[in-house]
Amino acid sequence: MGELHHKLIRLVDRMPAFPKSVHRVLQLTSDLNFRPKDLIQIIDHDPVLTVKILKLVNSAYFGLSRSIMSINQAAVFVGINTIKNLTLTVATSGMLPVKNDSHLNMDDFLLHALATATISKRLALRLGVSEIHATDFFVAGLLHDFGKAVFAQFMPREFDMALSTARKHQLSLHQVEQKIIGADHAEVGALLGEKWQLPNSLVTCIRNHHGADVGASLDARTQLLFDCVHSGNCIAKTLGLGQSGNPVNDLFADRLQQRFGSDIDGLIDSLTNLTEEIEKARIFMRI
Repeated sequence: MGELHHKLIRLVDRMPAFPKSVHRVLQLTSDLNFRPKDLIQIIDHDPVLTVKILKLVNSAYFGLSRSIMSINQAAVFVGINTIKNLTLTVATSGMLPVKNDSHLNMDDFLLHALATATISKRLALRLGVSEIHATDFFVAGLLHDFGKAVFAQFMPREFDMALSTARKHQLSLHQVEQKIIGADHAEVGALLGEKWQLPNSLVTCIRNHHGADVGASLDARTQLLFDCVHSGNCIAKTLGLGQSGNPVNDLFADRLQQRFGSDIDGLIDSLTNLTEEIEKARIFMRI
């Protein structure tokens, strides 16, 4: 993209970096044979992260019958993979601007991100992905729209114009962004993922999450990740879970119906206890 590409990189560079402890969590857990005690030790050495995670674990989000006093205890009661999810959720939500001049509602944005993350993970488990692998699907769902946070914070006038144009004319936001800004939030989100040194499969998924058929051209692992996040995004929008600024839902392609053995309505009906999980996400936002 030449000059525009360099401009986008400069915008992304203005976003906060992940804390070192979160980078270490990502590096450690990229090895599926990582030792849980090593993850616990990383978090224990970050007092701010420890306090926030313990506050969540002791909240109605989990509804435990006893108070949890340490990350080690928390891992025993909620599981080490949940601790990883909480670590990344706390880190990323802390990077969202409290206010922005583009009028993107950050509470609605975060709810949509959490809903997409939750549903993406549920879809992965449905397809036989193990619990430990499914955490990557949660993270990809959580971060899929984070390029919008870059636009909202550092290009608020242009992004506000894109939001209002998409809303007024019922157009896909990423297509309007291309016309007004020259790039869309998926590309900027991928650049942000590269800055945060996320795994290549996650970066590829973020970059392509609006392309209903692009998943067919990816390697098998990335394609599965893409399919679950794309479908999770569609379901979250169909159910009105949060609001990410895009008034148009993406196509639930025939290939995805074959993947899940159902159309989107049937898939939604099959996701039991989804309302309960989304209510937990709302609790998270209030903490």
